[in-house]
Amino acid sequence: MKKMDLDNFLEELASKRPVPGGGGASALTGALGIALGNMVGSLTVGKKKYADVTIEMISLNEQADALRRELLELVEKDAEVFEPLSKAYSIPKDDPSRDEVMAKVLKEAAEIPLTIMRKCCEALELIAAYGEKGSAIAISDAGCAAAMCKAALESAALNVYINTRSMADKELADKMNEEVGMMLDIYGHMASEIYGSVSGRLN
Repeated sequence: MKKMDLDNFLEELASKRPVPGGGGASALTGALGIALGNMVGSLTVGKKKYADVTIEMISLNEQADALRRELLELVEKDAEVFEPLSKAYSIPKDDPSRDEVMAKVLKEAAEIPLTIMRKCCEALELIAAYGEKGSAIAISDAGCAAAMCKAALESAALNVYINTRSMADKELADKMNEEVGMMLDIYGHMASEIYGSVSGRLN
């Protein structure tokens, strides 16, 4: 993601410009979610009470840090693939190159939010460990992290679907949609379980 302050990003997101859009917002939300998980780990490392999980927390933090960077890069990548798609829709329908161009840009535009979803699934695996073994004083942050990654997961899914529905290659579209459904089912459920566990411990 190019360096810009949050105000500028939100102003652009709220404008009529095509990018950033839902895909970029999903990636940013996922990055915020895993950053919260990382915070749980950071508050756990060095605490005598959690000495037995210190090595695991350090490893989780390293993975979370890498995931956060990858998700931020996907904010920019989503914008990069959407602009060619936006232009492709303006190609006249009788242009012989239109079908080939559309196939290429639709595939690229669907692959980025699909990748965002995969990264959010990886993030939820880490957040589950943070919630189970991390410092009790930061347990609410693990729940928030799960909720944000679930929102990112579901938002990115819509950005896959809006592209696959226009694909002429229905076999590819079905394959992508099947993976989306699997991730929503498994990891959406995981996120809800983490949130429910945290909520139960706080009430």
